[in-house]
Amino acid sequence: MNFAGRLVGGTIAVTVVAIVVLVAGAEIALRRDLEQEIRVTLEREARLVSDGLPADSAGWQDLVERVARETGLRVTLIARDGRVVAESDESRESIPRIENHRTRPEVAAALSGQVGSDRRLSRTVNRPLLYVAVPGGPGVVRLAAPLVGADQIVRHAQRSFLGASMLALVIGSLLAFVAARSIASPLTAIAAAARSIAQGATPRFPRSGIPDIDGLVRALREMHDQLDQRFNELRRERAETAALVEAMVEGVIATDPRGRIVTANAAAHRLLGYEPDEVLPNIAQLFRVKAARDVVDAVLDGRTVLEQELELDGHSILLSARPLPPGGVLLVLHDVTELRRLETVRRDFVANVSHELKTPLTSISGYAETLVNDAPDAETRCRFLGVILTNAQRMQRLVDDLLDLSRIESGRWQPAPESLDAAQVARDSWSLLAGRASRWQIQFETVIDPGGEQVYADLDALRQVLSNLLDNALRYTPAGGRISLHTGREDGGVLLRVRDTGTGIAGEHLPRIFERFYRVDPGRSREEGGTGLGLSIVKHLVEAHDGRVSATSELGKGTEIACWFPDPIETRS
Repeated sequence: MNFAGRLVGGTIAVTVVAIVVLVAGAEIALRRDLEQEIRVTLEREARLVSDGLPADSAGWQDLVERVARETGLRVTLIARDGRVVAESDESRESIPRIENHRTRPEVAAALSGQVGSDRRLSRTVNRPLLYVAVPGGPGVVRLAAPLVGADQIVRHAQRSFLGASMLALVIGSLLAFVAARSIASPLTAIAAAARSIAQGATPRFPRSGIPDIDGLVRALREMHDQLDQRFNELRRERAETAALVEAMVEGVIATDPRGRIVTANAAAHRLLGYEPDEVLPNIAQLFRVKAARDVVDAVLDGRTVLEQELELDGHSILLSARPLPPGGVLLVLHDVTELRRLETVRRDFVANVSHELKTPLTSISGYAETLVNDAPDAETRCRFLGVILTNAQRMQRLVDDLLDLSRIESGRWQPAPESLDAAQVARDSWSLLAGRASRWQIQFETVIDPGGEQVYADLDALRQVLSNLLDNALRYTPAGGRISLHTGREDGGVLLRVRDTGTGIAGEHLPRIFERFYRVDPGRSREEGGTGLGLSIVKHLVEAHDGRVSATSELGKGTEIACWFPDPIETRS
């Protein structure tokens, strides 16, 4: 809402509130005054009735009825015990049946020697009355007057006051509108001049005839003259600085003495998780990590911090900070996440490969040394050579798996999917393991659900996936167990599940079983010749098909590995 609208709206709002308050206050005051006047009149009339009562109580009912006809008031005579002895609105016969009035507020006050009054709905005549009771007569003389007349007077006064108020509201709104226009027009012109200055155009300054606004115009004109002299220099310096800062791969943040960020390059926005054009908060609220906040506190205290490494939203950051001479601080953020990741991968790879190669190399070295130095008999020599050959083959499998994994991860291998017979590929993969399974009396079965007969995948990749999964299942399934392959339709693709009745995997290991070299039971896996890369290769091969892999297991009951292969894109659409 513009200034004129706000001024007119505010004037109307204030006027309306004033009218409401005045109407309510006038109503309360007028009603109070009218009721007070009625109360005084009733007290006076009640005393006149008390003074005019005949000595014979037999004439009291006639008197109260005559007074009621002449004055239009309700007259009641009440004995000291609270019994009604005369009532203008009741017949003589019904008076004895009127309930005792001793507890009525005005009657109780009159019985104590005071003038009592009360305003309430009469249960006898069923209308609101103002009661006034004075001591006298048989005990209490009470008069009551209806408040209908007072209500009519109040309503008439309200209507008159509201009419006048509406007229005042209309006139006040018109005057406010005229005043608002006279003030808003030069303000609008000043705003247009300010926008012109901000855009680098020539502004037009208004003349309003209002001293305060004219003073603002003069100040704005002086500011424009000064800015005009400095804009070119500032533009040049800012362009040079912006180009330099934006070209940096490190995140750069500079603040003013109040901690407001005045410079932040794209790299800083990216490292802190903000959009390139998003406004950054003050330096004190910029970081959520305690180590980063400690660096900010140190530099705000005037200390320099160099290359403090910390974690920000999963990134490893080297944070350097130093105070700026005119006030404020300068922060430089260097992302070393990839460097740290490569260092970790290198360390883990060297450690794992060294560990995996150590056992077969030790065996080969030991047996070869025995063959060279001891010259054993032919049978022992043959057995030793078999052990050497087995460990050499184990190293060969490890090297082959490493080469396969490297080829898949580097992107040099791309699947060539085709529609394959899932059951046939499973039988081919199992045939290589059938001899070991037969020795351990382990059964293998395939369950092909409707729609799961054909799977869209690379033939060699699918064979390698099933071979690794079946080999793993066979390695951990005890004698007499069972291994099954179950295929079926799911989510626009085919789900292959390899299930065994083996030892199972504890829940804390499941999230990591697809990591390279990770073993649930390292000792047993190495004894049985596993390389620790099988499930990692399975995961990469399936994901290369845009599929997904998951595992479920329960200790003592077996494990299930599920691989989902999507249908061809043209089939899905």
